[in-house]
Amino acid sequence: MLIETETTPNPATLKFLPGRTVMDGGTRDFATPEEAEASPLANALFSLGDVTGVFFGRDFVSVTAGPGSEWRDLKPDVLAILMDHFTAQMPLFNGPSADFSVAADEPIPTDDPADAEIVAQIRELIETRVRPAVANDGGDIVYRGFERGKVFLQLQGACSGCPSSSATLKNGIEQLLKYYVPEVTEVRAV
Repeated sequence: MLIETETTPNPATLKFLPGRTVMDGGTRDFATPEEAEASPLANALFSLGDVTGVFFGRDFVSVTAGPGSEWRDLKPDVLAILMDHFTAQMPLFNGPSADFSVAADEPIPTDDPADAEIVAQIRELIETRVRPAVANDGGDIVYRGFERGKVFLQLQGACSGCPSSSATLKNGIEQLLKYYVPEVTEVRAV
């Protein structure tokens, strides 16, 4: 089995491509060792001690190294864990209900029904234009709400904490949404 790696715009995060499907649907972000307990793979990666984030995409795993960690030291250990996991065909999650994109304790905002058409346009643009580009960089972006012209998005994986994420939000995503949906006045990360 060959696992390819790619750099991401976030220097602390590497994208690992095992050459097979990781998540059948959705994505999953693990920001703490406690969250990682839902997944044997994420738990094993966090157990290395130098890992501060794990993200599962459709066909990749992004791993974020902690401050002071060197990828030249950490990468062989991450590759070994990924190789063992995928070669043994181990389950990605502990239990059938653990496979979902949003953590259960995250509040999902309720959009105003009067904005349904605007929200539908925003969601479609995010799904068709933004998410594929962000996935190429080892992350994901999730719609969180729309209120009085402001779009609230959550950055995950390599995009969370990336030095260029605010530029991506303001110069890329915000401009795109404003162009196609004139009601959008601002994009904010949550």
